[in-house]
Amino acid sequence: MHLSRLVAAVLLAAGAAACSPAVVGEGPAISARTSNVTLVKFTDDHVGGITAETAYGAKAIEAALPGFTTEGIQSANENKTEWALAAFNSDGFQVLQVFKASDGKVRTVHGVTHHLEGPNGERIGMTFAETRQSRRACRVGKNLWRGMAICKAKGHPSVELIYSIPGYQGPFDRLAPDSELKGAMLQRIVWTPQS
Repeated sequence: MHLSRLVAAVLLAAGAAACSPAVVGEGPAISARTSNVTLVKFTDDHVGGITAETAYGAKAIEAALPGFTTEGIQSANENKTEWALAAFNSDGFQVLQVFKASDGKVRTVHGVTHHLEGPNGERIGMTFAETRQSRRACRVGKNLWRGMAICKAKGHPSVELIYSIPGYQGPFDRLAPDSELKGAMLQRIVWTPQS
């Protein structure tokens, strides 16, 4: 693994786990927490050039994402840590994590940088309130994503938005109260192709 990629992966993991204050009106301005650069857009049908038909493999994923390179990493999803292919842009910055399905195709794609756009304009670093997310579209995370809010993107059943709740102390068997949920930070955008 290139040293710059290792450092980028470590910094991304640390940033995703960090609990920083992000309540609307109290934290930094939205533009300081997000990016106006979009490297990849998530839709119901694809993430960049990755579709439900894309084979899981370095060559196929790199062909679907021109200018990107891939490398094997270990990453966590809600229930376990497993091997995935990380997609890096031309600057060596990790943008996506691609997980393998049992049929040899792409099972899910996790967006892990603020240089992404969700189907409704969501960007990593935005708060729950800023994305205008509906509590009814959410459930509480479990296992490795314990206490996080896992929400369906409005009008886009293939896309989930994963929010961490800074300083949340539980209970972890239900979503945080609205007063805490509104400041939850979008950490990942997850695409699962529909069958």
